[in-house]
Amino acid sequence: MKFGPDNYNHEERCSQGHSSASTIETIEAALSADPDIDSSAIEVRMLGPVVLLEGYITTPADRDRAIALAAMIVGQENVHDRMLSRFPTQ
Repeated sequence: MKFGPDNYNHEERCSQGHSSASTIETIEAALSADPDIDSSAIEVRMLGPVVLLEGYITTPADRDRAIALAAMIVGQENVHDRMLSRFPTQ
């Protein structure tokens, strides 16, 4: 899955009218479209060019996948993980 042209970094896209709202919507759409992740309790926020992933995840793989999806859109350096683990007890 690829989003946006490869020749622009996130800050350049924002200066070209790429709003925080559209970035959030794009990441939320990518999370909800991925069948391998439970994103129902993940919230996406932005602080300047930085994407904050907050909320709860139920598996370690969900954390990795959510970060990877957001990084494909805004770049790894612009993703901050604030998700908490809520692993089911066995």
